[in-house]
Amino acid sequence: MLPKDFAMLDIPRDNFMRGTICIEDIEIGMKRHLRKQVTDRDIELFAEVSTDHNPVHLDDDYAQDTIFQGRIAHGMLTAGLISAVIGEQLPGHGTVYLGQSLKFMAPVRPGDMVLAEVEVTAIDHAKRRVTMLTRCEVDGKDVLKGEATVLAPSRKFD
Repeated sequence: MLPKDFAMLDIPRDNFMRGTICIEDIEIGMKRHLRKQVTDRDIELFAEVSTDHNPVHLDDDYAQDTIFQGRIAHGMLTAGLISAVIGEQLPGHGTVYLGQSLKFMAPVRPGDMVLAEVEVTAIDHAKRRVTMLTRCEVDGKDVLKGEATVLAPSRKFD
Protein backbone atom coordinates (compact mmCIF):
# COMPACT_ATOMS: atom_id res chain seq x y z
CA MET A 1 0.00 0.00 0.00
CA LEU A 2 1.20 3.51 -0.80
CA PRO A 3 1.24 6.31 1.77
CA LYS A 4 -2.08 8.09 2.32
CA ASP A 5 -1.09 11.12 0.23
CA PHE A 6 1.82 9.95 -1.86
CA ALA A 7 1.69 13.11 -3.99
CA MET A 8 4.03 14.75 -1.50
CA LEU A 9 6.88 12.33 -2.28
CA ASP A 10 9.78 13.57 -4.36
CA ILE A 11 9.08 12.15 -7.82
CA PRO A 12 11.43 13.07 -10.67
CA ARG A 13 8.63 13.75 -13.19
CA ASP A 14 5.45 15.76 -13.40
CA ASN A 15 3.13 12.75 -13.15
CA PHE A 16 2.20 11.10 -9.85
CA MET A 17 3.33 7.64 -8.83
CA ARG A 18 1.33 4.67 -10.03
CA GLY A 19 -0.29 2.28 -7.59
CA THR A 20 -3.41 2.04 -5.50
CA ILE A 21 -5.20 4.19 -2.95
CA CYS A 22 -7.83 2.03 -1.26
CA ILE A 23 -11.32 3.31 -0.49
CA GLU A 24 -10.40 3.40 3.20
CA ASP A 25 -7.76 6.07 2.48
CA ILE A 26 -9.54 8.23 -0.11
CA GLU A 27 -10.69 11.66 1.01
CA ILE A 28 -12.88 14.31 -0.60
CA GLY A 29 -10.70 16.89 -2.30
CA MET A 30 -7.88 14.47 -3.22
CA LYS A 31 -6.48 15.21 -6.67
CA ARG A 32 -4.15 13.48 -9.08
CA HIS A 33 -3.01 14.39 -12.58
CA LEU A 34 -0.74 13.54 -15.44
CA ARG A 35 0.70 15.49 -18.33
CA LYS A 36 1.19 14.03 -21.77
CA GLN A 37 2.12 15.51 -25.10
CA VAL A 38 -0.19 14.13 -27.78
CA THR A 39 1.88 13.00 -30.75
CA ASP A 40 1.10 12.07 -34.34
CA ARG A 41 1.96 8.49 -33.39
CA ASP A 42 -0.59 8.56 -30.53
CA ILE A 43 -3.28 9.65 -32.99
CA GLU A 44 -2.29 7.04 -35.55
CA LEU A 45 -2.25 4.26 -32.93
CA PHE A 46 -5.61 5.36 -31.53
CA ALA A 47 -7.08 5.28 -35.04
CA GLU A 48 -5.80 1.73 -35.49
CA VAL A 49 -7.07 0.46 -32.14
CA SER A 50 -10.45 2.21 -32.33
CA THR A 51 -10.88 1.78 -36.12
CA ASP A 52 -11.83 5.49 -36.24
CA HIS A 53 -10.01 6.70 -39.35
CA ASN A 54 -11.90 9.99 -39.69
CA PRO A 55 -9.65 12.17 -41.89
CA VAL A 56 -10.02 15.13 -39.50
CA HIS A 57 -7.56 13.17 -37.33
CA LEU A 58 -5.26 11.78 -40.01
CA ASP A 59 -5.28 13.89 -43.20
CA ASP A 60 -3.73 17.37 -43.08
CA ASP A 61 -5.28 18.53 -46.37
CA TYR A 62 -8.76 17.35 -45.44
CA ALA A 63 -8.55 18.78 -41.92
CA GLN A 64 -7.51 22.24 -43.19
CA ASP A 65 -10.96 22.62 -44.74
CA THR A 66 -12.86 21.82 -41.53
CA ILE A 67 -13.99 24.13 -38.72
CA PHE A 68 -10.82 23.09 -36.87
CA GLN A 69 -8.52 24.32 -39.68
CA GLY A 70 -6.13 21.47 -39.01
CA ARG A 71 -5.86 17.97 -37.63
CA ILE A 72 -7.15 17.18 -34.15
CA ALA A 73 -6.77 14.24 -31.80
CA HIS A 74 -9.70 11.91 -31.24
CA GLY A 75 -11.80 13.15 -28.33
CA MET A 76 -11.72 9.71 -26.77
CA LEU A 77 -7.92 9.71 -26.91
CA THR A 78 -8.03 12.79 -24.68
CA ALA A 79 -10.65 11.13 -22.46
CA GLY A 80 -8.33 8.14 -22.21
CA LEU A 81 -5.89 10.29 -20.26
CA ILE A 82 -8.57 10.67 -17.57
CA SER A 83 -8.88 6.89 -17.54
CA ALA A 84 -5.11 6.65 -17.07
CA VAL A 85 -5.18 8.92 -14.01
CA ILE A 86 -8.05 6.92 -12.50
CA GLY A 87 -6.59 3.49 -13.32
CA GLU A 88 -3.01 4.27 -12.37
CA GLN A 89 -3.19 6.86 -9.58
CA LEU A 90 -6.56 7.63 -7.97
CA PRO A 91 -7.90 5.23 -6.94
CA GLY A 92 -5.40 3.30 -9.07
CA HIS A 93 -4.83 -0.36 -9.78
CA GLY A 94 -7.95 -2.47 -9.29
CA THR A 95 -10.37 0.40 -9.95
CA VAL A 96 -13.46 -0.37 -12.04
CA TYR A 97 -15.13 2.37 -14.10
CA LEU A 98 -18.90 2.60 -13.48
CA GLY A 99 -19.64 5.73 -15.50
CA GLN A 100 -18.20 8.85 -17.09
CA SER A 101 -19.79 11.98 -18.51
CA LEU A 102 -17.76 14.02 -20.98
CA LYS A 103 -18.12 17.48 -22.46
CA PHE A 104 -15.62 18.40 -25.14
CA MET A 105 -14.81 22.10 -24.91
CA ALA A 106 -12.01 22.56 -27.47
CA PRO A 107 -9.87 20.43 -29.78
CA VAL A 108 -6.55 18.86 -28.87
CA ARG A 109 -3.99 19.07 -31.65
CA PRO A 110 -0.88 17.05 -32.40
CA GLY A 111 1.91 18.44 -30.23
CA ASP A 112 -0.40 19.77 -27.50
CA MET A 113 0.62 19.11 -23.89
CA VAL A 114 -2.50 17.88 -22.10
CA LEU A 115 -2.97 18.10 -18.34
CA ALA A 116 -5.52 15.47 -17.23
CA GLU A 117 -6.79 15.82 -13.65
CA VAL A 118 -9.29 14.13 -11.35
CA GLU A 119 -10.65 15.39 -8.01
CA VAL A 120 -12.68 13.36 -5.52
CA THR A 121 -16.05 15.02 -4.82
CA ALA A 122 -18.04 12.23 -3.12
CA ILE A 123 -17.41 8.87 -1.47
CA ASP A 124 -19.87 6.09 -0.67
CA HIS A 125 -17.84 3.81 1.59
CA ALA A 126 -20.59 1.18 1.91
CA LYS A 127 -20.71 0.68 -1.88
CA ARG A 128 -16.99 1.50 -2.46
CA ARG A 129 -18.05 4.18 -4.96
CA VAL A 130 -16.06 7.31 -5.60
CA THR A 131 -17.28 10.26 -7.67
CA MET A 132 -14.75 12.61 -9.24
CA LEU A 133 -14.70 15.75 -11.33
CA THR A 134 -12.58 15.12 -14.40
CA ARG A 135 -10.95 17.61 -16.72
CA CYS A 136 -8.26 18.06 -19.33
CA GLU A 137 -6.63 21.32 -20.27
CA VAL A 138 -4.16 22.61 -22.82
CA ASP A 139 -2.27 25.84 -22.10
CA GLY A 140 -4.58 26.62 -19.17
CA LYS A 141 -7.75 26.23 -21.27
CA ASP A 142 -10.25 23.45 -20.57
CA VAL A 143 -10.61 21.06 -23.49
CA LEU A 144 -12.67 18.41 -21.66
CA LYS A 145 -14.83 18.37 -18.52
CA GLY A 146 -16.83 15.62 -16.92
CA GLU A 147 -17.59 13.45 -13.95
CA ALA A 148 -16.60 9.85 -13.27
CA THR A 149 -17.98 7.26 -10.88
CA VAL A 150 -15.76 4.33 -10.03
CA LEU A 151 -15.64 1.26 -7.82
CA ALA A 152 -12.52 1.69 -5.69
CA PRO A 153 -10.36 -1.15 -4.43
CA SER A 154 -10.51 -2.03 -0.73
CA ARG A 155 -8.01 -3.58 1.66
CA LYS A 156 -10.85 -5.88 2.79
CA PHE A 157 -10.58 -7.73 -0.53
CA ASP A 158 -6.80 -7.90 -0.89
